[in-house]
Order: sequence, then C-alpha cells, then structure tokens
Amino acid sequence: MDTSGSFRLKDITLYLAWIVAVTATLGSLYFSEIKGFVPCDLCWYQRILMYPLSVILGIAAYYNETKIKKYILPLSIFGGSISLFHYLQQKVPGFAAIKPCTRGVPCNAEYINWFGFVTIPFLALIAFILITILMLLTKGKS
Repeated sequence: MDTSGSFRLKDITLYLAWIVAVTATLGSLYFSEIKGFVPCDLCWYQRILMYPLSVILGIAAYYNETKIKKYILPLSIFGGSISLFHYLQQKVPGFAAIKPCTRGVPCNAEYINWFGFVTIPFLALIAFILITILMLLTKGKS
C-alpha cells in the first residue's frame, strides 16, 4: 500500500502468486488422489515444478521477500513450457507423433476436456503464466 492508503496490485502480487500455486497444487492432488486420474510423465514434471512454488511463494509472501523473483521465474517459465508442449501434444495432431511418455499413461490422454479446450495441462499452463506475470509485476529488485 502506498502512503495515500490507495490499493496497488504490486503490493499483493506475492500473495496472489502463492494462491495460484496452492490452487494448482491442490487441483492436481484432487485429480490424482480423489478422481483417480493417473498422471503421465509430463504431468509429473509439471508437478515437480509447481509443488515447490507453493512452499517458496508462501514463505516469500509471509516475509514480503520480493527478491524471490529470480528463483520463481525459472521454475514458472520452465513449467509453463512443459505445460504448453503437453497441451499441444493433446490438441495439435502434429505434436502427437512426439512420444515423451513411452510407458504408463500416454501424454496425449485427456482426462477432462471442458468447453472443448480446457484440459489438465491447460490448467497448469494458466497457473504457470499467472505466476510468471505476477512475479514480473512484483515490486522490488530481482
């Protein structure tokens, strides 16, 4: 908050990023543990990059540590890249020929397909993009 008492988005970006990371983490746990959807290899890589963000961003938000950007951005950008590739594999026929998941659940399997385009990798992609944008908006030095 600035001295005039008016609300500024830059003051709460860490908290918003933490909420996005926690929501994404709980969503992935819901899909696997409650709905019984078995994650593919690319899903596991996305989880490996998202789950620590929940903890790191929570601690950073509590202490208002804005210098955390340099640690969060690589995780969120790399996670978003994996999510984008995974989503393209599901929705673009040319990408289906690339087979990163050779055992277990195929990476192009769609457990959900809300509105004809919202799949689990799409949800992860949105979360990683939101975290990246919020980190770029966070005040303070990187």
